[in-house]
Amino acid sequence: MCCDICPNSFHAHCLVMPVPEGGYTCEDCQTGRFPLYGEVVWVKLGAYRWWPAQIMFPHEIPENIRNLPHVRGEFAVKFFGSHDHYWVNRGRVFIYQVGDTGSKSRAKSSMDAVYDLAVVEALEAQKALEAAKATREAEPRQGMKPPMYVKIKTNKPVGNVRMLEPDHSNLTPCDCDPFSQQPCDSDSNCLNRILLVECSPTVCKAGDKCRNQRFEKREYPPLIPYKTDGRGWGLKTLADIPKGDFIIEYVGEVIDESEYKHRIDNKHNEKDQNFYFLTIDKDRMIDAGPKGNFARFMNHSCQPNCETQKWTVNGDTRVGLFAIDDIPANSELTFNYNLQCVGPDKKPCMCGAPNCSGYIGSKATKLVEDDKKKLRADLAKSGKKWKNRRGGGLSAWKMGVEECFMCGKSGDLIDCCNKTCPKSYHLECVDLKKPPKERWICPWHCCDVCEKRTSQRCTNCTSAFCPAHSDGNLHLDSNQSLVCNKHSKVRKESERDYHVTSTDRTLSGDVNRR
Repeated sequence: MCCDICPNSFHAHCLVMPVPEGGYTCEDCQTGRFPLYGEVVWVKLGAYRWWPAQIMFPHEIPENIRNLPHVRGEFAVKFFGSHDHYWVNRGRVFIYQVGDTGSKSRAKSSMDAVYDLAVVEALEAQKALEAAKATREAEPRQGMKPPMYVKIKTNKPVGNVRMLEPDHSNLTPCDCDPFSQQPCDSDSNCLNRILLVECSPTVCKAGDKCRNQRFEKREYPPLIPYKTDGRGWGLKTLADIPKGDFIIEYVGEVIDESEYKHRIDNKHNEKDQNFYFLTIDKDRMIDAGPKGNFARFMNHSCQPNCETQKWTVNGDTRVGLFAIDDIPANSELTFNYNLQCVGPDKKPCMCGAPNCSGYIGSKATKLVEDDKKKLRADLAKSGKKWKNRRGGGLSAWKMGVEECFMCGKSGDLIDCCNKTCPKSYHLECVDLKKPPKERWICPWHCCDVCEKRTSQRCTNCTSAFCPAHSDGNLHLDSNQSLVCNKHSKVRKESERDYHVTSTDRTLSGDVNRR
């Protein structure tokens, strides 16, 4: 496929796209990517082969070359090897890349030695340009600011979306002691906090003393956006953050499905690769691109120090970022975007974590060594051994479980192929007649109703339910563990359905919401 504007040409399969009907315009031309002064390019001139050259700055052009006839839009280049000059236009050049070797002449020519020298000089010039660019980017720029966006403190509905009005008659007060020093704190066993519900100042007995009003009061630690090394803008904390602390709410414009598709189409047309979509529920999502707060700068990591949680605040669902580790000051804040790629293209991950999968949305490739040591220690306390097993033909580490999770008896067991699942089963306990030949995931990871993957499950059996079917099927017992109806021991008068949905951040049309 040859571009109609510049000399670029591509194989359709290299671009992972069908051959277009009619004309074709390359991505550089679509985005207005013109050759720049000082860049190394390939130039086609007359009967000569494609030759490497460098675009000259106007003040570098020799006087005799400047006086040669040329028209507006043409620029002067200096050919490597021969060091000749000429005026060319955009239609005769395309950008040089490291690794380009050019074309070899079929017949021997006196110009072959000059051409080989030109290729070597072009490579040296390109590496020098890249080194100079890296040096410039490494130098701190005074007064450098992040991209423009409208700063807001709360979510703003757009289009047909309507924010829920708080109904104080449906708000449930907790049983915390309002006269304690820090009522409704993380150590108070506040029922609302356990159920991811923020206390309302209108019904909470503690009033303004309540420590479970972090979303409404915007109790954020000091945060600042900063320019990362190779990953654009990021967000870091200026103070120590203990594990479990609330960091910041993810806010932006709240849109519906149709508006989301419209914005995605616009971004694809504009070749914009910066996406800030985050799902609230099946009908609404947050777009922190045009409007938002500092949370929009948080990068993805396969080994994050934060996580998203959905809380109920005054009857509405809000999304917040919480620390999952003790985070020292001046550390970057990251969370896992939980993306799933459904197209042929994957978004490369540059988080640099030891267990990085290489692509955003792919599973981590291995456990971090500290996690392995912790698991070994936990197993040693319980009297079990660490074993390396193979399940479903795929190599995976497993904790040495010697009994069936269902019946608790030993025997011939099969292992779940989920890398983080330690469970083993008898064939008859999971309704199998023979060992599966392919990769097998135990029922503990799939919804009992729709068979979708889920992380909400009973702690006593393999019953599991997705967010859409967890209401009425999963409950909190007296130990604050999730249990199914069969194993529920919660008294009917104090039973509260537990419902949590996963939070996904959508990146592009090639990345679907989970």
